Amino acid sequence: MTATRAVSLQLHAGSACPPVQSIAVLLARHGRSLTLAYAVTGAISDLILPAPEAPERTDELWRSTCFEAFVRGPDEAYLEFNLAPSTRWAAYAFDRYRAGMRNADVTAPRIETRREARKFTLATTLELPDNAQALALSAIIETRDGGKAYWALAHPAGKPDFHHAAGFVFALGDGA
Repeated sequence: MTATRAVSLQLHAGSACPPVQSIAVLLARHGRSLTLAYAVTGAISDLILPAPEAPERTDELWRSTCFEAFVRGPDEAYLEFNLAPSTRWAAYAFDRYRAGMRNADVTAPRIETRREARKFTLATTLELPDNAQALALSAIIETRDGGKAYWALAHPAGKPDFHHAAGFVFALGDGA
């Protein structure tokens, strides 16, 4: 059974991002596969979008425009996926909040992008672990004027922190 939902990312209160009007994410789940399509609407030419490169595992993608997904099971352990407009990617496993970080043993996601004057889309399909229960989605948007903005389904109080438990607001139940 496939379930599809659309959600909107929220700009962190401490961020500014005049070029971006919205970031929506379309989610489609089929069994253990989760397809994500991030759609950024706004003045796309004012954003830094790394050019396409070989789709290799690469660290520190978050230093520029990057889309992220965090998947948690019933305990404190979680996975982090970083997806760049360049089609480079990274996946990390954590034992608990920001602890025990290591490369996750996952299937390399295939990333597809589409750039238009007022819309940029990044789509991928991730293989979820059997025990996946909650999802956090986020994006870091770098602008040509040197700014960075932090977007997420939900933000904790204080500075942006995509790893924080407050961000895991999307339930990955059978119908999600």
